[in-house]
Amino acid sequence: MESRASTSGFQKADARTVPECEVFLLNEGLYIVMHLKQLLCTDDDAVSPVIGVVLMVAVTVILAAVIATFVLGVGDSVNDTAPQASFNFNYEQNGGGSDELAITHNAGDAIAGENLNVTSTGAATEDDDSASIGTDVFTGTIDAGTTATINNTTFKRDSDNKVLSSAGGPDSRLNLSAATVRVVYIDTSSDSSATLGRWEGPDV
Repeated sequence: MESRASTSGFQKADARTVPECEVFLLNEGLYIVMHLKQLLCTDDDAVSPVIGVVLMVAVTVILAAVIATFVLGVGDSVNDTAPQASFNFNYEQNGGGSDELAITHNAGDAIAGENLNVTSTGAATEDDDSASIGTDVFTGTIDAGTTATINNTTFKRDSDNKVLSSAGGPDSRLNLSAATVRVVYIDTSSDSSATLGRWEGPDV
């Protein structure tokens, strides 16, 4: 009677019928082919392209890390130099008249007026001409309790750069209902900036 092959180990197959670099596992008399060509058989022609790809990926990762470090470092420096201060906004909407917005340094560090810039978007005249802040809002040293008011004397028409208060008619009346106003700190030594306060009109 033909005996069964041992199941406890490996048996080398006939080299005439086994492709190069393939391993046969003898299990209950059945050969299970374990294809290891891609893992064990090396192709010298394929090594160089693979190494090239690995090097390109490594260089890309290093460059990305350097750029990220630089960008994050710049962001950290802005936050480190910006003062800690809060601002309150008191809006007076004058129907048929000119709107006003009082901006008050509520608490925090004292700031030089030359480092504070008040900007606006969405402001307009009653006649729907766009308007922008055309003068310095804060001057001197700005500390807790300091208040500045923006109104038709601080805004100019974008069309001709004329101060609203001297424009006459509907164009002399400021409408801030759809405006966004920001108090921005500017570090003159590095040209960096940080927004310290923000206000939005009721129609934004």
